[in-house]
Amino acid sequence: MTLYRGRFAPSPTGPLHFGSLVAALGSCLEARSHGGQWLVRMEDLDPPRAQPGAAELILRTLEDFAFEWDGAVMRQSERSETYAQAIAQLHARGALYDCACTRKELSDSALVLEGERVYPGTCRNGLPPGRRAHAVRVRVPNHAIAFADTIRGSISQILEREVGDFVVRRADGLHAYQLAVVVDDAAQSITDVVRGADLLASTPRQIHLQRLLELPTPRYAHLPAAVNALGAKLSKQTLARPLDPARAAATIAAALAFLGQAPPPELARAALREVWDWSLAHWNLDRVPRQHALPAPADA
Repeated sequence: MTLYRGRFAPSPTGPLHFGSLVAALGSCLEARSHGGQWLVRMEDLDPPRAQPGAAELILRTLEDFAFEWDGAVMRQSERSETYAQAIAQLHARGALYDCACTRKELSDSALVLEGERVYPGTCRNGLPPGRRAHAVRVRVPNHAIAFADTIRGSISQILEREVGDFVVRRADGLHAYQLAVVVDDAAQSITDVVRGADLLASTPRQIHLQRLLELPTPRYAHLPAAVNALGAKLSKQTLARPLDPARAAATIAAALAFLGQAPPPELARAALREVWDWSLAHWNLDRVPRQHALPAPADA
């Protein structure tokens, strides 16, 4: 049997918060429950958004919360040549084209479906006369891409209608997240991706790229996203509170409750090692709520 390999892949745009902990804990416990490996990848693909020192703070916080990962931490900032090779492979297949559209033009012309802009295909058949390429896009199919999410069940999306041709290399020359995550999951032999439901809509795009690049498709499980009192996902932008190592045991117990594991009340007052022992002994992915999002604890 193939060894289970999961991963946690934070972006160093700020400190970890309760939503980050939910993703880290769910992915780690699911990997350990299968006797598998759990890796950490730093998705520092976007230097303008990275916060100085955030990557080191994230790793230190994981250690303070007694997470243990396998192998060295992969850093996307060190893998641009590998992403360029994937771009060349896609070019050779005729799957890519140059796009001259500016952000202003896209905001004026793109359709909006469920809050996401759908690229209208302006440059799909060639650049308009006199225009210079800004980004590189991948052509998407007009048929449904479907997959079975372990938590959410059957998911299907028609990329042409719901997303449009999407960017794989940005106008600033940086490789896009959708490409990098596909290449890295394959490079790390990831068999299972357990992550927040805020990334659920990205999965069909990633499966499309996996098929074009002839890479394996992992199994996917999307945990409920943690939202604040206004219904916004916890993030740096919504001023999510950083994790406090002094409250590690209680916060992990709260994350277990959020994930439907029903920990006993006294676990929040136990030693951190006891919390982990209980978590490893009782974790069950089937108990995770199927909702897209759930309110975070008031003190998270």
